Order: sequence, then C-alpha cells, then structure tokens
Amino acid sequence: MSVKLSGIGMTSQRTRVRMVERLRSQGIKDEVVLDAMASVPRHIFVDEALATRAYEDCSLPIGFGQTISNPQTVARMSELLRGGRPLGKVLEIGTGCGYQTAVLARLAQEVYSVERIAPLLMKARGHLRELRAANIRVKHADGSIGLEELGPFDGIIMTAAATHVPEALLPQLAVGGRMVFPIGTGEQRLCLIEHTAEEYRQTTLEAVKFVPLLPGLA
Repeated sequence: MSVKLSGIGMTSQRTRVRMVERLRSQGIKDEVVLDAMASVPRHIFVDEALATRAYEDCSLPIGFGQTISNPQTVARMSELLRGGRPLGKVLEIGTGCGYQTAVLARLAQEVYSVERIAPLLMKARGHLRELRAANIRVKHADGSIGLEELGPFDGIIMTAAATHVPEALLPQLAVGGRMVFPIGTGEQRLCLIEHTAEEYRQTTLEAVKFVPLLPGLA
C-alpha cells in the first residue's frame, strides 16, 4: 500500500480510528458501516492541501462548487441505506469526489454511481482507481433520472438536495429497498423512503446541509 493511501500523522490509520470512535459517540451503531468508514482513506479524496483536515467533523470543498460531506453524514446515510441488512445493487446519485462511493463499495455487492459534472467525475475515477475497487461503475449522467436500464436497486442514495421526492427514481427501487436523500430548499432534512410490497413509506429525519440537485450535464 502506498504512503498516500496509508497516510502519516493526521492522515494515518490511527486518525481514522479516532474518527470512528467519534462516530460511535455521535450515535452511529452499525458496525459494518463503522468498519467501512475505518477502511476508506478519506484523505485521498480531498486536495492535498486539505488532507490533514480530512478526518475532522466537517464538510470540505472539492471544487466545481461541490463539497465532500462530513464523516457523520456519510456514516448516517450509509447506516440508513443498509437498514441492518446486506446490500446487493446500489445506485448513488452524485459521485462527487468518490468518497461516499468508496464507502458504499464496502457495503454492497455492486455500486453504480452517476455524476453530472464531467471534470469532477474524472477526479473521482482517479481516486477510486487507487483503491482498486472492482465492484464500482461510474457514469457521466443526469442523476435526476437515475439509471433505469440497470434497476431495480436494493438501495438508492442521493448526495444532493431535492426539492421534492424524485418520482423518476421510485420505480428503480426494488421491493424491500431503501432510498436516502436530503430534501428541501431553505431547511433541508434527510428523507428515508422504504419500498414495501404495498407502498412507498416516507420518513423525514434530521436536518442536513447539501448542495442542490441539478438536472442535466455539465
């Protein structure tokens, strides 16, 4: 493993362990998620100048007006998506820098991730290539319409805030599946949708802060 992956000082494995201890104290209980968070070197997904802040409890800029979410939000959304069960096929809307994608790759058999900003996707591909994760497929595409041809998915996670429940994604969610995303314009909240045999059950959860979901390609 390269020095860049393993890290030293504030990017070391020990720093990652402290991050996981903090996540436990913040209420993250799913040990599978915590193990995934411990195993992914978050510092490789941010600019080198910010690497020493990678494990702090804050979001960081990744360019193109986008951010990498704070570790607690990544862990919380991953925990909600799993719902205590193994995941087969997962769709991520908004690859960003690829960090959430890498965490998902340790929780699911297959991860499909779409990003609308082409240069950002190129950077993410580079980060993910370093991890040699064979179960990730990324695509330059409009996340607001998903990937209908590859559905249904056991889980759908969206890392940009929608103004309403994305109707185009609901049919792409398998029965028994979960969709997790931020919703709202001024005040945003996490939203969990569970697809039961009878209905789509919606639960609104805690306040969060994400960039808005935008249609089209860039």
